[in-house]
Amino acid sequence: MTDTQPTTIVFLLFPGITQLDFTAPAQALCRMPGAILVGAAANRDPIATDSGFAILPTHDFASAPQADILCIPGGHGVVEALRDQRTIDFIAAQAADAAWVTSVCTGAFLLGRAGLLAGKRATTHWGYTHLLPLVGAEWVNARVVEDGNVVTSGGVTSGLDFALTLIARLKGDAIAQAIQLAIEYDPAPPFAGGHPDHAPAAITAGLKARVYDAAAARMESALAADG
Repeated sequence: MTDTQPTTIVFLLFPGITQLDFTAPAQALCRMPGAILVGAAANRDPIATDSGFAILPTHDFASAPQADILCIPGGHGVVEALRDQRTIDFIAAQAADAAWVTSVCTGAFLLGRAGLLAGKRATTHWGYTHLLPLVGAEWVNARVVEDGNVVTSGGVTSGLDFALTLIARLKGDAIAQAIQLAIEYDPAPPFAGGHPDHAPAAITAGLKARVYDAAAARMESALAADG
């Protein structure tokens, strides 16, 4: 018999979130038997994403239920979220009783600011991995890294890998594989260049210069500041 015991999955929402960091794992996790998805933000106002549209939270911090799985997405808005003590306090309070504490992309740094990555192996988007020691974490070059009940994943699309990995842990490989099939997650990208380990060096260098050198510097400044 399929295990349909309720599992409450709380996603942190904040302005400037990368929508796929949230929506990719949500699309897989919502199909898990017993899943109850919650999008929690400081208030119930629409949350502006990085894609030009907004997401409507289901709860504010005060009304959000206790998570069985806490998921912290990333995005350029993480820099401001790091400076918001209400957000950090919410993460810490939810994590205290969550069975699983997880992140996608630069959401790892919000876990870190809440003290949840100290001494942990972790990953994040490739443009920021050198900053993980600032939150006490050891970078592992992998799309999904598990350390105890803490699961971190790399940039953006890796959130789908993390979700399927966790579903397999909770419900078994067959259910995870069925969900993967249902959403037709069968990657066949046009280029073998989704990570610096595989991308042409010139492409990586150009993207770093245009986007990630400055973005990582802003992240480093926010991490160096008091919360």
